Amino acid sequence: MSGMSERIYKVAALAGDGIGPEVMREALKVLRAAEGKFGFQLKVTEAAVGWAGIDAAGKALPDDTLALCRNSDSILFGSVGLPDRDPTIPKEERPERAALLALRKEFGLFANLRPVRLPTELAHACPLKVERQGDGIDMLVVRELTGGMYFGQPKTTETLDDGQQRAIDTMVYTTSEIERIARVAFQSAQLRRQHVTSIDKANVLENGVLWREVVTKVAADFPDITLEHMFVDNAAMQFLLRPTQFDVVLCENMFGDILSDEAAALAGSLGMLPSASLGTTSGERTFGFYEPAGGTAPDIAGQDLANPIAQILSAAMMLRHSFNEPEAAAAIDTAVATAITAGHRTGDIFSAEDSNAKKASTTQMGDAIAAAI
Repeated sequence: MSGMSERIYKVAALAGDGIGPEVMREALKVLRAAEGKFGFQLKVTEAAVGWAGIDAAGKALPDDTLALCRNSDSILFGSVGLPDRDPTIPKEERPERAALLALRKEFGLFANLRPVRLPTELAHACPLKVERQGDGIDMLVVRELTGGMYFGQPKTTETLDDGQQRAIDTMVYTTSEIERIARVAFQSAQLRRQHVTSIDKANVLENGVLWREVVTKVAADFPDITLEHMFVDNAAMQFLLRPTQFDVVLCENMFGDILSDEAAALAGSLGMLPSASLGTTSGERTFGFYEPAGGTAPDIAGQDLANPIAQILSAAMMLRHSFNEPEAAAAIDTAVATAITAGHRTGDIFSAEDSNAKKASTTQMGDAIAAAI
């Protein structure tokens, strides 16, 4: 097939701990189905990370795994962290920090994208009343990932002369950091419903004033997009009162951390929610790190019970954002919707009141989605 040579993508598949290996297996199954239909080629190499990395090589992010990631076009990640494993390991060596944060830093992942979709068939799983759900909730939270309060300096706890302790965190943003995340939000809105809600606290924070100024400036380059500004406290309320008003929601790091979890609750299950963390773009390709929003779920690990949809949709985001394969990505999204409409339900989204619903294992759900591509 002509053009095949340019459409070869190297993927580091890091399944990790808990349910990671089970949901990763289904995502790779679905990717293979898409590969067969759309004519690109994936070179997938699996490697250990998290506790699996500690067990295999003595650290959460083994050197071989990091080398593989550096030599790949993107990372498809499962989940890491098992709270009950060895509490004596220092915090900075535990998988959450030593693997996740290290990879974020290594690849300069500055933009976190968390789409939240609640299909009407799963209205029962949403904590909101049906009338607040409209025709289904569908928003994308775009969160800046490398600046703000989490990384600003000084960050310290000091002892004062009177013996009190004082903790200091510093919220810092530069114009260029705000510009580049704003561009990601506006570009994302072009592929969706052309609306960006930018979140800040410009009535109290200097950072908020600069954020609003810079985002407004960037908006001028995107005349087709409607920009609305909203204070973060009002946004937290509006997510619950009228979530259907939101398309793309643009946030700085801490606000995005909080609001993306609030938005996630609206989808009814973390097992449905993918995420992408994007780095720099060179040519047609953007290096990305793709993972489900949920955790390792050790309570159900190894039992073929986990919902693989978040991992599968994360793989679709990889095709869209890193490999510029929008047709294949859309086909996976549609296949997920088809499987849900057909009634396939893992335990987290099953309702006995839904006469159409039939319980599915992790494997059965993956099979149903792969078959629908």
